[in-house]
Amino acid sequence: MKFAEAIRIVQAKAPAGARPLAVALACGCTAEQLKVFLTAHLKTLFPDRGATVAAGLYGDCLGNLERLRATRAEALAVLLEWPDLDPRLGLRAAGGWGPAELADIVATVEAQATRFEAALTRAAEAMPVALCLPTLPFPPAPLMPGWRLADCELQVRARVYALAAHAVRLPGVRLLNPQRLDQLSPPAERLDVRADLLSGFPYRPPHASTVAELLARLLQDAPPKKGLITDLDDTLWRGLLGEVGADGVSWSLDRHSHAHALYQQLLRSLAETGVLIAVASKNDPARVEEAFRRQDLLLPRDRVFPVEAHWGSKSESVGRILRAWNVGADSVVFVDDSPMELAEVKAAHLALETVFFPTGQDQAVYELLARLRDLFGKASVGAEDGIRLASLRGAAEQRQAAEAASADRDAFLRGTEAELTLSTDKRTTEPRALELVNKTNQFNLNGRHYTEGEWRDYRARPDTFVYRVSYRDRFGPLGTIAVLAGRRERGRICVDTWVLSCRAFSRRIEHRCVALLFEHLQAGEVAFDFQATPRNGPLQEFFAGLLGGPPAGCVCLPKATFVRSCPALYHQVKVVTHG
Repeated sequence: MKFAEAIRIVQAKAPAGARPLAVALACGCTAEQLKVFLTAHLKTLFPDRGATVAAGLYGDCLGNLERLRATRAEALAVLLEWPDLDPRLGLRAAGGWGPAELADIVATVEAQATRFEAALTRAAEAMPVALCLPTLPFPPAPLMPGWRLADCELQVRARVYALAAHAVRLPGVRLLNPQRLDQLSPPAERLDVRADLLSGFPYRPPHASTVAELLARLLQDAPPKKGLITDLDDTLWRGLLGEVGADGVSWSLDRHSHAHALYQQLLRSLAETGVLIAVASKNDPARVEEAFRRQDLLLPRDRVFPVEAHWGSKSESVGRILRAWNVGADSVVFVDDSPMELAEVKAAHLALETVFFPTGQDQAVYELLARLRDLFGKASVGAEDGIRLASLRGAAEQRQAAEAASADRDAFLRGTEAELTLSTDKRTTEPRALELVNKTNQFNLNGRHYTEGEWRDYRARPDTFVYRVSYRDRFGPLGTIAVLAGRRERGRICVDTWVLSCRAFSRRIEHRCVALLFEHLQAGEVAFDFQATPRNGPLQEFFAGLLGGPPAGCVCLPKATFVRSCPALYHQVKVVTHG
C-alpha cells in the first residue's frame, strides 16, 4: 500500500453506526507514518469499524507500552527495534561501539529485555497484544567483517528471542513471524538512513506498510476455515486410480510424486487439529476404499469423513458433504487439479473457496501448502478440536437412529442418555466461547461478533453473566456447543448473545438453554436481543415455535409462555460454578 492510498483510506468516513476500534501503538520511532499505515490496514480488515490508532512518545517504546496498556484501547501493537533495547544500537546515538561499550550494550539489553517481558505480561492481561521483533539490520557495531557473526550480536539476538519465547507463551500475545516478513519485505530494502537521521523514522514506506499490515492481521485474528474437501486423482495422490489401480498411484520420491506426500501430511496435521477432511472424487468407490487401505498412505481413512466417490457431479458431492458437516460453504475449501471441476463447484457454492492443485509443479505445491496453512492455522489446539470429527460421526449415527425411531421422537430422546453441563464461571480465559460466538451463524441471536478486547470488557462488567454449555450422550461428546451472555436489567434478564453449534441441532438443547435461564437466574421473563440475519433461520424457527409466529425485534419471553410451549426435556443437567 502506498502512503497516498493509506491517507485516502484513513480519511474515508466510517459506515454509519460503525463501532469504534481503538488500537494503541507502542514504538520508539517517530510514529506518524506508521500510524497512518496501521490505521489504513485496520480499516481495510475491519470495514465495519471506525479504526483509530494512538501512539506514544518518541524514543520511549517501553514507557509507551506501560502507559498505553492503561488506555481504553481494545488492542495493542508493539514494534520493537534495536534502539529500544539500547540507544547505542540505533543511528541517532553516538555512545561508542568499542569493546568496552559492546560488553555494556549486552548487559543493557539483558536488563531492558527483562523489563519488556514484565511490561508485556501486564499488557496481555488487559488486551490482545501484537508484537513485532526488530526488523532492521543490526548496526555495524561489532568490529568484525560483516559476513562473520560477532559474539555480542549473537548474545543480543539470543536475548531478543528469549523475550519472544516468553511473550508467545502469554495467552494474549501474538508474535509476528519474521520469516513471513522476510518474504514480503526483503531485509536489504527496509532501512532509510537519511529519513532516520532527519526525522527519526527509519523505514522505507513499503516496509512500513508491510509491518503495519502484518500487525493488523495479528490483531484481526480471523477465524480459520473449518473443513477441506479434496479430490483424489492427481491431487491426494499422483495418477488415475481407475487406470493404474490402488498399487499404481504414488506419492514418493522415487516416483517423482513426493509433493503429494507433503499434501497428505498437511491434511493429516489439519485433521489432528480438528479440521474436517472429506473427499469428493469421480471414481469407483470400491477402488477408493482399496487405495485408502494402503499402509503407506499418510492420511488415514478414519480421518476422512465423508467420502463421496462416484461418477456424479462434484457440486452435488460437495453439497452432501456440507450437509453432513452442517457447516456453511464460506467455512470450507475445495481442492482439485481440474479447473473445470473447480468452476462447476464454485458455480453451485459461491461462498466456498476453491483452490487449484498444481500437479507436477513442486514449487507451486509448496506454495499451496503455505496458503492452506494461512487458511486453517489456529493459535492453539484444545480438547474441542480433538472430538469434532467423532462428534460428527456420532451425529450421523444419531440422525440414522432418529429416523429409525421417527414414530416416537420422545422415546428416542429419552434413550440417548443426554448429559448437559452448564458452566457459569465468566472469569475463564478459555478461548472456545469467543470462538463459538464469532463462528456460529445458523443459530445466532443477532450475528454480533466481538473482538477479544470487547469480550474481555463484557465479561468484566459486574452486571453480566456468561454461560457455556457442553453436551454428551451415548453417541459421544460434543464439547462446548452453546454460549449465552447477558445481564440483569430492571428486574428481568436480557440476553445479548446466544449461539448454538449446528452439531447440537435436533436434541432440544435450545429449549434446555432457555429453561436454564429461567431456573438458574430465577427469572420471570427473559428478553432476547434478537435480530434476523440472512443465515439464522434455525433460530427464527425456534422462536416462532415458542411464540406462535415469527419473531420481530426484541423477543420478550415470559416464563409461563415458555412452559406452555416447551416440549419434554430429558437431559441430565450439571452446573459448574468455577473452573
